[in-house]
Formats: sequence, structure tokens, C-alpha cells
Amino acid sequence: MGRGKIEIKRIENPTNRQVTYSKRRAGILKKAKELNVLCDAQVALIMFSTTDKLTDFVSPNTTMKKTFDMYQQASGTNLWNSHYEKMQEALKKQKETNRKLRKEIGQRVGGEDLSDLSFEELCGLEQHLESSVKIVAQRKFTQITTQTETSKKKIKSLEEMHNNLLHEYKDLRKNMH
Repeated sequence: MGRGKIEIKRIENPTNRQVTYSKRRAGILKKAKELNVLCDAQVALIMFSTTDKLTDFVSPNTTMKKTFDMYQQASGTNLWNSHYEKMQEALKKQKETNRKLRKEIGQRVGGEDLSDLSFEELCGLEQHLESSVKIVAQRKFTQITTQTETSKKKIKSLEEMHNNLLHEYKDLRKNMH
């Protein structure tokens, strides 16, 4: 006895829907493999479950890319166009950001062409320069202090060495006479 026809509509119960998906997924994969073997057809099948789990099948004698390329050629469509356009737009934005950063670096380092800056930007740049000057001055002070301390230690060490040599010299002169 054959099965009765079922109405094709969305299954509301998530558990039943998942069970049906699993069974039908296995069935369609079997059909794709049979089509490939029986008819020597190039088959590519991609499915995503409601949980975004990928199931795919590609004929053993080809690749997914080759199949997509054949599809594009046969249908006259370009699957990658929108992706390429998005990448071009992202590249354009990155170039603009890069240009702005280079300009800002040039202004901060070389002081070139400040006429394009607003009052707020000039104030911000001034504050940044003032804090940079303070940092440089502090670093310079630290280096000078360190060098001074090192020089003082060397002088003290040399003075001690000089005094030791002087005492040795005096002792030698005493012992010689």
C-alpha cells in the first residue's frame, strides 16, 4: 500500500521539523549521489539547516568552484560581483582612512598645511603638541639625570682609585727610603 500525499507546508513543531529535515537531507544526498553515478552528471548540492549546519555534496570528478564556474557561464550571471563590489567599497574606505591618517601624521610631524583644520581641531592639535613637548622634556630630564648620576659615580670611583694609587705611591716611597 502506498503512502498518501502530504500537504507541503512548514512544520510548526521544531522537533518534528528537525527529524523531517534529517530524513529528507539523507534522501536528497542519496539522490544526488545516484544522479552522479547513474547519469554521470556533475552534481553540487549545498544545504544549511535552521541551525546553520552545512551539508554539501560535490561529484567526485569535479570541485565546487568548477561547478559554480559552469553555472555562471551557463546562466550568464556572476556570483562574485556583489562580493567584489563590497570589497572594492571596503578598499575605498580604507584608502580614505589611510589618506586622513597620513595627513594628520604630516601635520603633527611636519606642521604642513594647517589651514584645512577647524578651530576645535587646532585646539586639539595644540593640546597634543603641548603634551608631546612635556613628554619629550620629561624624557630629556630623565636622561640628563641618569647621565649625571652615572658621571658622578664614575668621578667618585676615579677619585677613590686616584686616592688609592696616591697612598700606594706614598707607601712605596716610604719603603724605598
